[in-house]
Amino acid sequence: MDQITQLTDKQKEYIELAFKGYIKPPKKVIVILRESEEGYSQEQTILEGLRWDYLAIPEIEAADVPAMVTWASGVDKGSKIVLPNAPTADSEKIINFTTTGIETITGEYTTTEYTSRIAGLLAGTPLNISATFAHLKEVTSFGKLSKPEMDEAISNGQFILYDDGEKIKVARAVNSLTTTTEDKGESFKKIKIVDAMHMIKDDIKKTCEDSYIGKYSNSYDNKCVLITAIQAYLDQLVLDGILDTDFKNVVEIDVEQQRTYLKSIGVDVENMKEPDVKKANTRDKVFLKSQIKILDAIEDIRLNVAV
Repeated sequence: MDQITQLTDKQKEYIELAFKGYIKPPKKVIVILRESEEGYSQEQTILEGLRWDYLAIPEIEAADVPAMVTWASGVDKGSKIVLPNAPTADSEKIINFTTTGIETITGEYTTTEYTSRIAGLLAGTPLNISATFAHLKEVTSFGKLSKPEMDEAISNGQFILYDDGEKIKVARAVNSLTTTTEDKGESFKKIKIVDAMHMIKDDIKKTCEDSYIGKYSNSYDNKCVLITAIQAYLDQLVLDGILDTDFKNVVEIDVEQQRTYLKSIGVDVENMKEPDVKKANTRDKVFLKSQIKILDAIEDIRLNVAV
């Protein structure tokens, strides 16, 4: 039997919801049919071998959410998952959607069912803007919160909807991260910032794997070829409005790491000058470092008016 014919009408609705997107529809929607009623281990294995940005499971049971949080947090790729009511997630890779009682012009949806719409909306948001205040034109009603309740929900890493009296919109495009560290500051709570980070990491990794690893000798000149390619990519992100124009977004050889490595393999680096360290033979290793600044979106406007 053709897999499409195995889908229920409701499941087809979930796919249609995902394709609504935001500024644009998602480029692609991958549908994986569940093989077993016990957990999602088979589906997780499939997903680990694919490249994807956002995942929704609009039929997931509440009991399976914690295990999915654990799995998604550990997936080594720039992928995020929209889950319903995942209060313990605390991860930049988990979008904790909690809005209830969603009514649209075509029907009603639970929080769980509507995760496919949210995943599609985020996948359809360009990286030079945010999904904050994205208008969900089809929504007519939902379980509203008071202003203090909304503020608390957002502070707790919940992705919720907001009614401004005329339009129903995304309140704030935040993920579930609430615990910040020196390595993961406030910026990691922003979906826009994390999406850009993940895209940059995945794109550079793919370029290295597809075009450089095993395909060049590890000479200084070839390291410079790789650096030039990555730098051109960063420069394009500046032109695209993703990286800050006024910041020096650069990639270069990590001299300190390279010096440490050379010392570890018995090279006398005490009297080596920086250019010599850069040009030294590092066997099969390449040590690079980069500094970039990702532009945030306009989300808070304060206007003082004197009369």
